[in-house]
Amino acid sequence: MTIINFMSRIIFEEGAVRHLPDEISRLNVTRPLIITDKGVLPIAEQCLSLLEGKAVIFDGVTFNPSEDAVSAGLKMFQENGCDGIISVGGGSAIDLAKAVGVMATHPGNLWDYSVKIGGVDAMGETVPTIAVPTAAGTGAEVGRAASVIFNNGVKAALVGLVLLPKTVLCDPELTYSLPPRFTAATGIDALSHGIETFVSTTYNPPAEAIALDCVKRCATWLPEVMIDPDNKVARREMMMASLEGGLALQKGLGAIHAATHPLGALGHHHGELNGILLPPVIRMNRQFAAEKYEALEAAVGLKDGVTLDRWIEGMLEDFSMPKYLKDIGVERALLPQIAEDSVGEHLNLTNPKPLSGEEFLEVLEDAYAA
Repeated sequence: MTIINFMSRIIFEEGAVRHLPDEISRLNVTRPLIITDKGVLPIAEQCLSLLEGKAVIFDGVTFNPSEDAVSAGLKMFQENGCDGIISVGGGSAIDLAKAVGVMATHPGNLWDYSVKIGGVDAMGETVPTIAVPTAAGTGAEVGRAASVIFNNGVKAALVGLVLLPKTVLCDPELTYSLPPRFTAATGIDALSHGIETFVSTTYNPPAEAIALDCVKRCATWLPEVMIDPDNKVARREMMMASLEGGLALQKGLGAIHAATHPLGALGHHHGELNGILLPPVIRMNRQFAAEKYEALEAAVGLKDGVTLDRWIEGMLEDFSMPKYLKDIGVERALLPQIAEDSVGEHLNLTNPKPLSGEEFLEVLEDAYAA
């Protein structure tokens, strides 16, 4: 069975954040909690000013949202009588906001709603949320999942259509000051979403077409924005690529993201992990989906025998991004356990072929060092 859902209200334009007061009013929210991180606090304060101080700010977001951070955000939500949530930031802020929304309206523990134990069926409606992405990468603003590191040490997802923000304000101007490291990492994240959803086994032609366009945009505009961070057209097109990657997520991901969950639980940046794992997963998967990878290579205009995995490795080098797990301090002794944990991730199910533990270990060894 194929289920196709594109449900969020999206306002996409330079200066889109100015619509925040109208959107809050449309959702009948009178006291929103703004969830953000300290790195983009000035943008959160801009949102607070637009709302004439009628909101409160929680700035306890980190790279990888934790269950403790969810509890802290929930406490602020409840103590201030909030009735809605605005996430301001990258994927971590948006995912944390989704999780706080669940716990603001549901009993029990956050783990009760994890996909690991069938939590999809346990979730009902949450509080109204608005997403204001400040990076071009995760697509979380239109994704129906939220990744959290739980108190049991497992990084897992909450998944459900109820997690979709009611409104998304995509304002490319908010990405203009993003540092090069995060521009590169979030851009590679968007590229990974396009590639992995395009080759996934789910039958969803609209999402597949969007995924291919996402890859094309990343191939064209990510190098441009890295060369010239002030290129406003490149910033806009990368925000669109990020949005497209998020829309395509409903087609399912694969082995890259299945492995980045246990690796991400170690505290590493999601976009950097995706960049490291892209080439070795492509090499593993090519035997199962050769035509799909050839279509991607044609779409981005690769010539003279350059393969998709080598093209990505060259991009990582050009952007001064880590190319190997060893570069970011992952211990080789952990790889067998990470491989075993990756097999059980739901994201492995839509890989061109669900990988075994031995195949994941081969991928991880390939990703470890040159």
